[in-house]
Amino acid sequence: MLDVGDVTVTSPAPAEMAEFVRICEAAFGGEPHEEDTERWGRVLEPERMLWVSDGDLKVATAAAFSFRLTIPGGELPAAGVTAVGVLPSHRRRGILTQMMREQLDDVRRREEPLAILWASEAPIYGRFGYGLATKHAKIDVDRDRAVFRDGADPVGVTRLIPRDQAADVLPDVFERVRPETPGMYARSRDWWEASTLADPEHWRRGAGPLFCAVFELDGRPEAYALYRLKTNWEEGVPGSSLIIREVMATSPVAVREIWRFLLGVDLVARVEKWGLPPDYPLFLMLTEPRRLRMTLGDALWLRLVDLEAALTARSYAEGEGVVLEVRDSFCPWNDGVWRVPEIEPTDAAPDLRLEAADLGSAYLGGFSFSELARAGRVEELREGGLVRADALFSTQVTPWCPEVF
Repeated sequence: MLDVGDVTVTSPAPAEMAEFVRICEAAFGGEPHEEDTERWGRVLEPERMLWVSDGDLKVATAAAFSFRLTIPGGELPAAGVTAVGVLPSHRRRGILTQMMREQLDDVRRREEPLAILWASEAPIYGRFGYGLATKHAKIDVDRDRAVFRDGADPVGVTRLIPRDQAADVLPDVFERVRPETPGMYARSRDWWEASTLADPEHWRRGAGPLFCAVFELDGRPEAYALYRLKTNWEEGVPGSSLIIREVMATSPVAVREIWRFLLGVDLVARVEKWGLPPDYPLFLMLTEPRRLRMTLGDALWLRLVDLEAALTARSYAEGEGVVLEVRDSFCPWNDGVWRVPEIEPTDAAPDLRLEAADLGSAYLGGFSFSELARAGRVEELREGGLVRADALFSTQVTPWCPEVF
C-alpha cells in the first residue's frame, strides 16, 4: 500500500472487480455494461490491479496484463499496461505519478524487462519513460476502385464461420504471424473469447454483428478477417461500410485472397480498417494505391524497465558495436553508459546520448536512431555513431501491434 498525501493506493479484491470497472469507465466518461465485468474478470489479474482511495471514495485505477511480447529475435515477458484513469475530481494531484511508480516497481519485481501500452493521450506517458515504438495505418477505400494490379486468378476458398468456432480456427494463423512480427503478443484462449472475438452491442456503434471470414489454401487456414457491416441505403442505392476489426495473413497470396473477399462483399461502398502495419502490402497490390487514403498514427508505446535484460534478449544485425549513454530519471537503475551488442556497462566514451524513452522507440526497430536524431531526440557524440546504431538495430519486419488492449 502506498500513501499519496491523503489518499492510498491498493489492489482490489476479486469480489470488487465490478467496482473497479465502474471507476475505470467513469474516468473515461463512460459507464460499464453487465458483460464488461465478466470479460475483464477473464483476462485481468487482481494482484496486478491498482486503485486509489480518497477516504471511502475510489478515484483512480490502473492494471497490467501478463504478456509474452515478440521482439527482434525472440520474445520477452512484458506488462501490458491498461485501465489507467483518474476521475476529473482528483487530477493534477500526483495520483497518476504514484500509480506509475508502484506499477513499474512491481513490473521490475516480476522480472518483466518491458512494459507496453496504447496511450489515450500521448503526452502522459513520455514523462514515465515510455517511447513510441510502433505506428499504425488507417485505410478508407472506395470498394469499386480497389483493383488488384497483377490480375491473378483466385485460389483457395474463403468461407464464413460461426463466431463461436473462431477461437478454434484463428489462433493457428495468428501464431504463424506473431513470432515473426515484433510488437505482437501471445493470446490465451480467454483473451480470444473475452477480447478479440467479443461482440457486445455497445461495441458496434450502429453497425451489425461481427463476422469471421477464413481463407483456406490446400485445406489449411492461411488468413482471416473479423468485420462488421454498417448498412446505409439512400434513395434505394446501397452504400454500406465494411468495417474490419482485424485481418491476418501468413503470405502475400493469403493477403491478396482475404482482401479479394473483403473488397468483393456486395452492397458495400467503402471498406475501412484502423490499425494496419504502416508498410502493409495491400498498398503495392492495387493499381491505385492512393485510393486507400492511407494515413499513419501512433500505436504501441514501450518502456524499458530492465534495460540490460531487454537489450540482452534482443537480436542484432551484423555490424560494428556502439556505445550508448542512456538517461533514465524515473527508473534510475537503467541510467548509465552501455556497450551494444555486448550489453555491458562501460567507461568508454559514448557514441550517442539519449533518454530511455527514445531507446524504447528504437528497441523494436520501428524508428531508427537517425530518425530520432533528426527530431532532436538523439545526440550523436562521435561521428558515425548514428550509422552504426541504425545498422545494429535494423529489422527486416516492421514492428506492429494489431490490437488495442
